[in-house]
Amino acid sequence: MNMEARIQGIGMTSHRTRLRLTDRLRQAGIRDEAVLSAMVDVPRHCFVDEALASRSYEDCSLPIGEGQTISQPYVVALMTELVLQSARPAGQLNRVLEIGTGSGYQAAVLASLVPEVYTLERIKSLALKAQRVFTELRIRNVKSRYADGFDGWSDKAPFDAVVVTAAMETVPDSLLEQVRDGGVLIAPVGSHAGVQELSIVRCYRDRAPQVRRVAGVKFVPFLRGRG
Repeated sequence: MNMEARIQGIGMTSHRTRLRLTDRLRQAGIRDEAVLSAMVDVPRHCFVDEALASRSYEDCSLPIGEGQTISQPYVVALMTELVLQSARPAGQLNRVLEIGTGSGYQAAVLASLVPEVYTLERIKSLALKAQRVFTELRIRNVKSRYADGFDGWSDKAPFDAVVVTAAMETVPDSLLEQVRDGGVLIAPVGSHAGVQELSIVRCYRDRAPQVRRVAGVKFVPFLRGRG
């Protein structure tokens, strides 16, 4: 199936199927209409293998190879909603860094709402595959790199928000330092074998960060180095 056909979707990947997903997201507590629209518009089935396309709009994670998964749509919507909320009422949201590209789906959802998205992936095969999908979907405001996420992307810092899509036991200073004054880092924090909490860290230059815990989550572990 060519990419144009995959984007449009048929049957279990159709626009109507996507709308049913957003109904479930509303019921689960997602309220931001811009986020819900993005969840309809971004074709999740293009970010998974064709063999799994019929399950793309189930509210569950799916394997993408290399022991990794595409996140549950609710978690993607929640993290995106938290990013948008972090800039309100008078803040700015122009540049976001994602650590852990994976399939590229979270970056694509963010890119539909934020002018500049930068994303890092430590597993080369996943980084290259996500880059191809961004190109095929003509998503031009995502810049991706095969790199160790621990180091962030310092020459593009500071970021209004940093989103981490893997579980960290502690948040490294190397990432906190790349968040602008008053910006946020959003990450699952805790042992990957135990309880993780999706946490919002508000960063300041003149005082200690403020941490707010949002929800219990389950993510793959944050690993250093390149795979």
